[in-house]
Amino acid sequence: MLEASRRASEALEPGDLDRTLERITAAAVEVLPDVDSASITVKHADGRLETFAPTDDVLCEVDAAQYDLQEGPCYEAATETVHVAAPHLADDDRFPRYAPVAARAGIRAQAGIRLFDTHGSNGALNLYSRREGAFEDLGTLEQLFAHQSAMALGYARQISQLEEAIETRSLIGRAVGVVMERYGLDEARAFAFLTRLSSTEEVKLRVVAERLLAET
Repeated sequence: MLEASRRASEALEPGDLDRTLERITAAAVEVLPDVDSASITVKHADGRLETFAPTDDVLCEVDAAQYDLQEGPCYEAATETVHVAAPHLADDDRFPRYAPVAARAGIRAQAGIRLFDTHGSNGALNLYSRREGAFEDLGTLEQLFAHQSAMALGYARQISQLEEAIETRSLIGRAVGVVMERYGLDEARAFAFLTRLSSTEEVKLRVVAERLLAET
Protein backbone atom coordinates (compact mmCIF):
# COMPACT_ATOMS: atom_id res chain seq x y z
CA MET A 1 0.00 0.00 0.00
CA LEU A 2 2.86 2.38 0.78
CA GLU A 3 4.42 1.71 -2.61
CA ALA A 4 1.08 2.26 -4.35
CA SER A 5 0.58 5.48 -2.41
CA ARG A 6 4.03 6.72 -3.46
CA ARG A 7 3.33 5.91 -7.11
CA ALA A 8 -0.04 7.67 -6.92
CA SER A 9 1.54 10.78 -5.40
CA GLU A 10 4.10 10.93 -8.19
CA ALA A 11 1.52 10.34 -10.90
CA LEU A 12 -0.90 12.91 -9.50
CA GLU A 13 1.46 15.87 -9.52
CA PRO A 14 -0.97 18.72 -10.29
CA GLY A 15 -0.81 20.86 -13.39
CA ASP A 16 -3.45 22.59 -15.45
CA LEU A 17 -7.01 21.29 -15.06
CA ASP A 18 -7.25 19.18 -18.23
CA ARG A 19 -3.84 17.61 -17.67
CA THR A 20 -4.68 16.83 -14.04
CA LEU A 21 -7.88 15.03 -15.05
CA GLU A 22 -5.88 12.93 -17.51
CA ARG A 23 -3.30 12.13 -14.85
CA ILE A 24 -5.99 11.00 -12.41
CA THR A 25 -7.55 8.47 -14.80
CA ALA A 26 -4.18 7.25 -16.08
CA ALA A 27 -2.92 6.80 -12.51
CA ALA A 28 -6.08 4.89 -11.56
CA VAL A 29 -5.34 2.31 -14.25
CA GLU A 30 -1.68 2.12 -13.26
CA VAL A 31 -2.00 2.09 -9.48
CA LEU A 32 -5.36 0.61 -8.45
CA PRO A 33 -5.87 -3.18 -8.62
CA ASP A 34 -8.19 -4.65 -11.27
CA VAL A 35 -8.77 -1.28 -13.00
CA ASP A 36 -8.61 -1.71 -16.77
CA SER A 37 -9.97 1.71 -17.73
CA ALA A 38 -11.19 4.88 -16.05
CA SER A 39 -12.97 8.15 -16.71
CA ILE A 40 -14.26 11.15 -14.77
CA THR A 41 -17.88 12.30 -14.73
CA VAL A 42 -18.63 15.94 -13.96
CA LYS A 43 -22.13 17.05 -13.06
CA HIS A 44 -22.46 20.74 -13.96
CA ALA A 45 -24.61 23.25 -12.11
CA ASP A 46 -27.36 22.91 -14.72
CA GLY A 47 -27.54 19.14 -14.13
CA ARG A 48 -25.70 18.24 -17.33
CA LEU A 49 -23.31 15.26 -17.07
CA GLU A 50 -20.07 15.19 -19.04
CA THR A 51 -17.20 12.69 -19.35
CA PHE A 52 -13.59 13.80 -19.11
CA ALA A 53 -10.22 12.09 -19.60
CA PRO A 54 -11.39 8.57 -20.57
CA THR A 55 -8.51 6.11 -20.88
CA ASP A 56 -10.48 4.12 -23.48
CA ASP A 57 -12.69 5.57 -26.22
CA VAL A 58 -15.44 3.04 -25.48
CA LEU A 59 -16.02 4.74 -22.12
CA CYS A 60 -17.55 7.77 -23.82
CA GLU A 61 -20.37 5.53 -25.08
CA VAL A 62 -20.61 3.59 -21.82
CA ASP A 63 -20.78 6.74 -19.70
CA ALA A 64 -23.28 8.33 -22.08
CA ALA A 65 -25.54 5.28 -21.73
CA GLN A 66 -25.54 5.74 -17.96
CA TYR A 67 -26.43 9.41 -18.33
CA ASP A 68 -29.28 8.63 -20.74
CA LEU A 69 -30.64 5.79 -18.61
CA GLN A 70 -29.99 7.67 -15.35
CA GLU A 71 -28.64 4.41 -14.04
CA GLY A 72 -25.24 2.91 -13.26
CA PRO A 73 -22.35 3.34 -10.78
CA CYS A 74 -20.96 6.25 -12.80
CA TYR A 75 -24.30 8.08 -12.69
CA GLU A 76 -24.95 7.39 -9.01
CA ALA A 77 -21.48 8.45 -7.83
CA ALA A 78 -21.80 11.80 -9.61
CA THR A 79 -25.40 12.57 -8.67
CA GLU A 80 -26.43 10.73 -5.52
CA THR A 81 -23.95 8.77 -3.41
CA VAL A 82 -20.31 9.24 -2.47
CA HIS A 83 -19.06 5.77 -3.43
CA VAL A 84 -20.76 2.90 -5.24
CA ALA A 85 -19.43 -0.50 -6.30
CA ALA A 86 -20.85 -3.17 -8.59
CA PRO A 87 -18.50 -6.19 -8.40
CA HIS A 88 -20.97 -8.41 -10.28
CA LEU A 89 -22.45 -5.94 -12.72
CA ALA A 90 -24.32 -8.44 -14.90
CA ASP A 91 -26.35 -9.65 -11.91
CA ASP A 92 -26.77 -6.32 -10.14
CA ASP A 93 -30.49 -5.63 -9.60
CA ARG A 94 -29.82 -1.90 -9.22
CA PHE A 95 -28.85 -1.51 -12.88
CA PRO A 96 -31.11 -3.77 -14.99
CA ARG A 97 -31.05 -1.54 -18.09
CA TYR A 98 -27.41 -0.52 -17.95
CA ALA A 99 -25.90 -3.96 -17.16
CA PRO A 100 -26.41 -5.33 -20.73
CA VAL A 101 -24.72 -2.23 -22.17
CA ALA A 102 -21.70 -2.80 -19.93
CA ALA A 103 -21.59 -6.50 -20.76
CA ARG A 104 -21.46 -5.77 -24.49
CA ALA A 105 -18.47 -3.51 -23.83
CA GLY A 106 -16.71 -6.28 -21.90
CA ILE A 107 -17.17 -4.63 -18.50
CA ARG A 108 -17.77 -7.11 -15.68
CA ALA A 109 -17.32 -4.88 -12.64
CA GLN A 110 -17.48 -1.16 -12.01
CA ALA A 111 -17.05 1.39 -9.22
CA GLY A 112 -17.65 5.11 -8.82
CA ILE A 113 -15.79 7.27 -6.29
CA ARG A 114 -16.80 10.88 -5.58
CA LEU A 115 -13.83 13.19 -6.09
CA PHE A 116 -15.31 16.59 -5.36
CA ASP A 117 -18.59 18.20 -4.36
CA THR A 118 -19.00 21.96 -4.73
CA HIS A 119 -21.91 24.37 -5.00
CA GLY A 120 -21.39 24.53 -8.75
CA SER A 121 -20.61 20.94 -9.70
CA ASN A 122 -19.88 17.38 -8.59
CA GLY A 123 -17.30 15.00 -9.94
CA ALA A 124 -16.71 11.26 -9.70
CA LEU A 125 -13.96 8.86 -10.76
CA ASN A 126 -15.30 5.90 -12.73
CA LEU A 127 -13.38 2.61 -12.51
CA TYR A 128 -14.02 -0.24 -14.96
CA SER A 129 -12.78 -3.83 -14.83
CA ARG A 130 -13.01 -6.85 -17.12
CA ARG A 131 -12.73 -9.13 -14.07
CA GLU A 132 -15.97 -10.12 -12.38
CA GLY A 133 -15.77 -9.67 -8.63
CA ALA A 134 -13.45 -6.66 -8.78
CA PHE A 135 -14.09 -3.76 -6.38
CA GLU A 136 -15.80 -5.95 -3.76
CA ASP A 137 -13.88 -3.95 -1.18
CA LEU A 138 -12.87 -0.46 -2.25
CA GLY A 139 -10.70 -0.36 0.86
CA THR A 140 -8.12 2.08 2.16
CA LEU A 141 -6.07 2.33 -1.03
CA GLU A 142 -9.01 3.56 -3.10
CA GLN A 143 -9.95 6.07 -0.40
CA LEU A 144 -6.36 7.31 -0.25
CA PHE A 145 -6.24 7.58 -4.05
CA ALA A 146 -9.50 9.56 -4.06
CA HIS A 147 -8.10 11.90 -1.40
CA GLN A 148 -4.87 12.50 -3.34
CA SER A 149 -6.84 12.99 -6.56
CA ALA A 150 -9.12 15.53 -4.90
CA MET A 151 -6.12 17.47 -3.62
CA ALA A 152 -4.50 17.55 -7.07
CA LEU A 153 -7.80 18.53 -8.65
CA GLY A 154 -8.39 21.29 -6.12
CA TYR A 155 -4.95 22.73 -6.84
CA ALA A 156 -5.54 22.52 -10.58
CA ARG A 157 -8.88 24.31 -10.25
CA GLN A 158 -7.18 27.11 -8.33
CA ILE A 159 -4.53 27.43 -11.04
CA SER A 160 -7.24 27.44 -13.70
CA GLN A 161 -9.16 30.17 -11.89
CA LEU A 162 -5.98 32.19 -11.43
CA GLU A 163 -5.11 31.90 -15.12
CA GLU A 164 -8.65 32.95 -16.03
CA ALA A 165 -8.43 35.95 -13.70
CA ILE A 166 -5.11 37.00 -15.24
CA GLU A 167 -6.53 36.64 -18.75
CA THR A 168 -9.61 38.67 -17.78
CA ARG A 169 -7.47 41.41 -16.31
CA SER A 170 -5.40 41.53 -19.49
CA LEU A 171 -8.51 41.73 -21.70
CA ILE A 172 -10.00 44.56 -19.66
CA GLY A 173 -6.68 46.39 -19.65
CA ARG A 174 -6.45 46.24 -23.44
CA ALA A 175 -10.07 47.38 -23.77
CA VAL A 176 -9.40 50.34 -21.48
CA GLY A 177 -6.49 51.30 -23.71
CA VAL A 178 -8.72 51.22 -26.80
CA VAL A 179 -11.32 53.45 -25.11
CA MET A 180 -8.63 55.88 -23.95
CA GLU A 181 -7.30 56.25 -27.47
CA ARG A 182 -10.68 56.35 -29.20
CA TYR A 183 -12.36 58.92 -26.95
CA GLY A 184 -9.39 60.79 -25.48
CA LEU A 185 -10.15 59.71 -21.90
CA ASP A 186 -7.82 59.04 -19.03
CA GLU A 187 -7.57 55.49 -17.60
CA ALA A 188 -10.06 56.00 -14.76
CA ARG A 189 -12.76 57.44 -17.05
CA ALA A 190 -12.17 54.77 -19.69
CA PHE A 191 -12.64 52.05 -17.08
CA ALA A 192 -15.78 53.79 -15.78
CA PHE A 193 -17.12 53.88 -19.37
CA LEU A 194 -16.69 50.11 -19.72
CA THR A 195 -18.25 49.55 -16.30
CA ARG A 196 -21.33 51.57 -17.29
CA LEU A 197 -21.69 49.52 -20.47
CA SER A 198 -21.47 46.34 -18.42
CA SER A 199 -24.13 47.55 -15.99
CA THR A 200 -26.45 48.94 -18.66
CA GLU A 201 -26.32 45.84 -20.85
CA GLU A 202 -26.30 43.48 -17.83
CA VAL A 203 -23.30 41.51 -19.05
CA LYS A 204 -19.95 40.83 -17.43
CA LEU A 205 -17.17 43.36 -17.87
CA ARG A 206 -15.06 40.66 -19.52
CA VAL A 207 -17.72 40.20 -22.22
CA VAL A 208 -17.82 43.93 -22.88
CA ALA A 209 -14.04 43.98 -23.22
CA GLU A 210 -13.98 40.95 -25.54
CA ARG A 211 -16.64 42.49 -27.78
CA LEU A 212 -14.88 45.84 -27.96
CA LEU A 213 -11.56 44.23 -28.84
CA ALA A 214 -13.22 42.02 -31.47
CA GLU A 215 -14.82 45.07 -33.08
CA THR A 216 -11.54 46.93 -32.99
